[in-house]
Amino acid sequence: MLYRSTRGHPDRKRFCEILLEGLAPDGGLYLPEEYPQVDAATLAAWRATYATRGYAALAFEVLSRYIDDIPAEDLRSLCDRTYTREVFGTDAIVPLRPLEEGIWLEALSNGPTLAFKDMAMQLLGNLFEYELARRGAQLNILGATSGDTGSAAEYAMKGKAGIRVFMTSPEGRMSPFQQAQMFSLQDDNIHNLAIAGVFDDCQDIVKAVSNDLAFKQRYKIGTVNSINWARLVAQVVYYFAGYFQATTHDDQKVGFSVPSGNFGNVCAGHVARMMGLPIDTLAVATNENDVLDEFFRTGTYRARGSADTFETSSPSMDISKASNFERFVFDLLARDGARVRQLFADDLAAHGRFDLRDDDAFPEAAARYGFVSGRSTHDDRLATIRDTWERFGTMIDTHTADGLKVARAHAKPGVPMLVLETALPVKFAGTIVEALGREPERPAAFVGIEALPKRVRSLPADADAVKRYIAEHCE
Repeated sequence: MLYRSTRGHPDRKRFCEILLEGLAPDGGLYLPEEYPQVDAATLAAWRATYATRGYAALAFEVLSRYIDDIPAEDLRSLCDRTYTREVFGTDAIVPLRPLEEGIWLEALSNGPTLAFKDMAMQLLGNLFEYELARRGAQLNILGATSGDTGSAAEYAMKGKAGIRVFMTSPEGRMSPFQQAQMFSLQDDNIHNLAIAGVFDDCQDIVKAVSNDLAFKQRYKIGTVNSINWARLVAQVVYYFAGYFQATTHDDQKVGFSVPSGNFGNVCAGHVARMMGLPIDTLAVATNENDVLDEFFRTGTYRARGSADTFETSSPSMDISKASNFERFVFDLLARDGARVRQLFADDLAAHGRFDLRDDDAFPEAAARYGFVSGRSTHDDRLATIRDTWERFGTMIDTHTADGLKVARAHAKPGVPMLVLETALPVKFAGTIVEALGREPERPAAFVGIEALPKRVRSLPADADAVKRYIAEHCE
């Protein structure tokens, strides 16, 4: 299996090379040269594997189609070590539960940081440690978080041999619980950098540092954001797991509603669909920062600046530059790397937007790839949380509420619609109290976390300032 850049760079690389690299040399994102195809016989075999041997065995089957430069037994061991009851609190790992007629919730928030990012990040930490030990190398991870990626990465990487983490986050923009999860960690290999700006500023810094090839090589910079293909492909597994739980026959179709900011989570669904998973609909659920919804409705992709990025009650989606969207556009435009480079490196940089309304590919996007979209506001969020609690006794977080609101708009009779749960409600307790007048349940391990001592450094929204910090702490 070889991987290529979305922007047309001629190099082809194997999985373990791009695992440690992050962005491609031309600033593009890596994708496999072709998606492995899952035929009916394979799908049936994977259903049986999942039913009899569980999530870790299914993860091996999916990931082994993309990873052929790690010996099979080593990869199987990494999956077995990652997806355990001890880590995720349940043998099912991602249990599916019915909510209302035709709509299900897929629980992805049972990991150490109570958010779906743990599903991929726990595996990524083990993959990094394995490959670095095999090479006798070290890695300095630079990441950006709007709330959940940071804590998931830090909990997965803390104490790992040969790894330092430098995690940027928008200062004051995360929930108090999210901040406390990250900033209370005292491990020497964890560095929290609060950036004076919004998430997109943090993400721009990560890209700028990654595009400084000399700095990247000297300081061995890698990424854990979903621009890293390894993280995205790990998320593909739970689409298959959700499908097998929601259906009894391999010719049935399902839909997924996915709270979306950076497009990584729903892009994993796109990959699963391209492999052959019978997905009818991929519903992209946004909050007030509705760049993605606008594109799927109009064909115009219009990134917002910091001043026009709203601070909302689903803060992990307060994103106006969706990095992983480039992967989908690459497929949409028949994998034309030169065209993608023009759109993302030239048009978007110069004008803050690009327009595919008149492109022959765009009108077919929904039909060919199953995408629909919708938008949810703070009032929608409160109403959905309140309704779900009053009617079903189920408490959901703010992002999952966005997903559920959009799921209800796009559900089809006879097609199960699976809402991907984003986080446990305790991470956004303020909005839960506003909606329900009561505090969400808090796991015992996180009681009093906001009062713990914090380690965090404030920096301006400047890539050079971040590079100086990294250099000071790597010499």
